[in-house]
Amino acid sequence: FPTSTYIKLWADTQRELDTMLQREREEFLQPEEDHEKVMKMLATAYVQYLGMLRNLEAAHAHLIHQQKRAAVRQVLDGVIGRLLEIKREMVALEKCECHHMDGILMDLKRVPEDIEIPIPEYFIKENLRILQEREEFLDEILLNAGLVKQEPVTAMTLEEGIKVIQVAERARQGRARAAFMKGIYLEEKRQSRKEDQETGKNPDDAATCIQKVWRGYSQRKRTEKLREEEMIFLGMNSSEMINGTGSLPPDLEAMSCLQKANVLEGEVQKREDISFRQELRTTEGPHIKETLQDQITQCFLECRHVTGRFPDYPPEKTGGSKAIFIEKHPEQVAEELAAKKEAEKQDKEKNGKKQEKAKGKKPEKAGKQVVDLGWKMGPSNFLSKLEEGSAQYQVFWEKRDNRADFLQDHDPELIKGGEREEVEEEIRVQVDEVMQEKLLNIKKALDGEIGPQGKAKKEKKIWKKKKKHIKKKKSGTNLMMSPACRTIDSLYQELAEEGLLIKVKHVHLSDYIGYHDCLRSTLRETGAQPVPSIPEVRQLVALYGILPLGSQTVHENAPLVKSLLLAGPAGVGKKMLVHAICTETGANLFNLTPSNLAGKYPGREGLMMMLHMILKVGREFQPSVVWIRDTEKMYSKGPSKGEEEMNFKRLAKLLPQFLKALKPKDRVLLVGTTSRPFDANMGPFCKAYQKIILIPKPDYLTRFGKYFTLWKHYILQGGGALTKLVNLNCLAQVSDGFTQAHVVDVVHTVLTELRLLQMDRKPLRTAEFVTSLARHNPVYKEEEETFQ
Repeated sequence: FPTSTYIKLWADTQRELDTMLQREREEFLQPEEDHEKVMKMLATAYVQYLGMLRNLEAAHAHLIHQQKRAAVRQVLDGVIGRLLEIKREMVALEKCECHHMDGILMDLKRVPEDIEIPIPEYFIKENLRILQEREEFLDEILLNAGLVKQEPVTAMTLEEGIKVIQVAERARQGRARAAFMKGIYLEEKRQSRKEDQETGKNPDDAATCIQKVWRGYSQRKRTEKLREEEMIFLGMNSSEMINGTGSLPPDLEAMSCLQKANVLEGEVQKREDISFRQELRTTEGPHIKETLQDQITQCFLECRHVTGRFPDYPPEKTGGSKAIFIEKHPEQVAEELAAKKEAEKQDKEKNGKKQEKAKGKKPEKAGKQVVDLGWKMGPSNFLSKLEEGSAQYQVFWEKRDNRADFLQDHDPELIKGGEREEVEEEIRVQVDEVMQEKLLNIKKALDGEIGPQGKAKKEKKIWKKKKKHIKKKKSGTNLMMSPACRTIDSLYQELAEEGLLIKVKHVHLSDYIGYHDCLRSTLRETGAQPVPSIPEVRQLVALYGILPLGSQTVHENAPLVKSLLLAGPAGVGKKMLVHAICTETGANLFNLTPSNLAGKYPGREGLMMMLHMILKVGREFQPSVVWIRDTEKMYSKGPSKGEEEMNFKRLAKLLPQFLKALKPKDRVLLVGTTSRPFDANMGPFCKAYQKIILIPKPDYLTRFGKYFTLWKHYILQGGGALTKLVNLNCLAQVSDGFTQAHVVDVVHTVLTELRLLQMDRKPLRTAEFVTSLARHNPVYKEEEETFQ
């Protein structure tokens, strides 16, 4: 689609967002006692924010103008964060991760696919080059360590070499003969032209040639006009496209296509860093400097007129002269100076009184119970960002004429507006130095005062000593945060050589196939809590794993999820989901599976050093995922039988310290997978993971859907051909209770290389898959009930 389509999509989404923000101010800030009404409001807002997220992501992915992309990105991060906040409120209200939304979807005229979480493309494409270099570095480390075998290079045989030479030689001969024939044709044409010039053309032939050219031109014009009228009538072409960016000159069209290809591939065309700082320094710098000096001088004179003395110059820690430009009257400044002196004298007395009051109030607080009569929406960190983005859109982009902007290039005025503040800050620092010296000289001359430089130096020295003492204490108390002397590259290499940093398999979240089942919604209406469906598992993994890891802004301000547990029978795709999280976000994958840790970093000190290395590398190369497979072994019941099992239990005791060391700015996620959670000690096991997602076996609709089934997907992926002899309905019925891993193994067992060669004369049959499926054990109802 053309750029104007996505600009219009952006505009429509912004209007929808403004309506949503107005509704939130009216409804969400008022207490509500009816929980069903609250849940309906939250679910409606959740679905609408998902629609906005999908539209903004499409606009951000296809727009070329970098400043427009930055404006869309700000709103996009705000919508993602607000979506996570609404999800937190819904979970707290229903005490359940999955919700009944069929009624909301019907009211909004949406389909179940509309509540699928879209994954923004910029998670990967903005850091594509860094991720490719990191992947090449990891491949080199694994190859040198012997953990990965290099694929052997097959040499070309003599017959293949002769065939390649023959093909190249025949192509050369064909090109030479074509050039020879072209020369003969041009020579004959020149001879015919000479004969025509000598004899002269017939007037009838000349008139026929002119008529032919004119009639062709006029007919093409009429046809083009009729086509445009028909497209406008059908609504497939707009007046903006015809008059604006619908057709570009060839050179501009080629340049626009090149820019769009670069953006979509993640290799954003790096233009020269366009900067107007030097121009602003030369044109506006002297005026800014003079204005600042006049304002500071005027403020000092007013303060001396009120207080009788010149004030102290604000230190750089408080912003320097920025503190002066706060709108205050001289009387307020005098009151603040007097209040500061009184506050310094009464600090000790106030601290003592506060401690006594706190001691006296403790028993009173214990006896009080606050009763919350109604629900009220909690505070949000993203509403202000959304309002700021909406205001920025209304000011800069809403009424902007995009028809003449063929190249979708930068806007100089917007760049100047952003750099003007930086230039003002640079000039302000210079002005502060000059005015501070002038103020000291004036004080010496008029008031006879001496500047507090000596005293400040002494205070700085004392403060530095205190800081060193505090740092030493902190380093001793928390070994997780102790600095290491080694470089990040050496730690990265050691973790890769030890097998703790592994390569990510390239799978997407959409590859985890499953479809919405309406029967689960009817069960929820009766009050039962069935196991989440596969689409709901995809949504939860995207909400708690992918969206926070992909964006730094979202991770710092959204509800923080440090750990995630995927529980389900063996073969339902837990490992695939872990790799999908890393693929969608470009995250590193650290494997702390108990079997992978055997014989590595023994003892408590070794485990602490390992966790410290993972934490340091994970913070440096964000985002990162720490994966613990078969995590129930770390929390097994009863005493440990050997040294390895004791080491696993030590790691379980250190995990809370590891999670405590993670801050909102650290995009590091702990993911555990288990197929036997009931073997673990449930108390510490559930405390270690904030979110627990139960993963079901595939239902009938997933095994045999209307459009794309599990069996059909893997058979076609393995190179098989489907005919009437393969009854997918029968396979779906027979495979009830079997997992995705069983289906994949059956397809790989049947579709061997020899069987694929025989497929033309011997088509696939249902019995071949059923025979291979009978060799596997399904997931019985007793095991499935233990997860519920």
